[in-house]
Amino acid sequence: MRVLVFQHIDCEHPGSLRQFLAEDKVEWDAVNLHLGEPIPNLNDYDALWVMGGPMDVWDIEECPWLVPEKAAIREWVSVLGKPYLGLCLGHQLLADALGGTCGPQKTPEIGVLEIELTEEGKVDPLFQGTANKQQCLQWHSVRVAQAPEGAIILAKSDVCSVQAMRIGSNAWSMQYHVEIEPDTVDNWGAVPAYAEALRTTLGDGALLTMKADTDANMSQCLSCARQIYQNFMKNLK
Repeated sequence: MRVLVFQHIDCEHPGSLRQFLAEDKVEWDAVNLHLGEPIPNLNDYDALWVMGGPMDVWDIEECPWLVPEKAAIREWVSVLGKPYLGLCLGHQLLADALGGTCGPQKTPEIGVLEIELTEEGKVDPLFQGTANKQQCLQWHSVRVAQAPEGAIILAKSDVCSVQAMRIGSNAWSMQYHVEIEPDTVDNWGAVPAYAEALRTTLGDGALLTMKADTDANMSQCLSCARQIYQNFMKNLK
C-alpha cells in the first residue's frame, strides 16, 4: 500500500497522520508542487491526500501547477475511483476540480472553532466514532461556495456551510485541519501570509491565543485524527 501526498508549502504536510502511517508501515510519497516536482504515475498509488497551502484555487498565473494538479484530482476521483482525502486547500481543490465553486469566506475562520456533523455526516463511514460537535483548527479565508453536483455535505459551522463533504464513495474533504500537531501553530504562524491573515482577523497577539487554544484541545484533535485515519484506511481494504 502506498499513499501519494500533494503538498503546496513545506510546513503543510500530513502532520500527525504521519505517525499513523508509520505505525501501520504504510509507505507514502510527497510531491512538493510548489517546488516544481512533477506528478508521478497515479496508477502506482492506492490513496491520494491533498494538503493545505497559502494559495487559492484560482491562482493559476502565480501557481501554474494548479492546473495539472486539478486534472490529476479529477482523474483520481472520477476516472480511477480511488480513495481521496483533502484538507483545507485540498478540500477546495476537490470542489473546484469537479465542477463546484470556491469564493471568499465573508468572515474568515481562524482559530480553534466548532464544527458540527450534519445528519449525513453522523452516519458517514469517515466520521464513525467521532463526536457530533468538534473543536477544530481553522485558518482559511476562502470557502467552498457551491459543492460539486452530487456531493454530500458532512459537516458545517455557523459561517461555513460546507465544512466537510463526500463525493461518491471514495472522496472526502474537510475545510478544517485534523492533522495538527503540537508545533503546527508555531510553524504556520511563521508563514507571512498566514500571520497577516491571523493579525487582520483577530488582532495583535492572536498567535499566542491560538497556540493556547490548540494546546488545550490537542488531545481531542489527535484522538479524532486517529479515528478518521483508521476509518479512511478501512476504505482501502
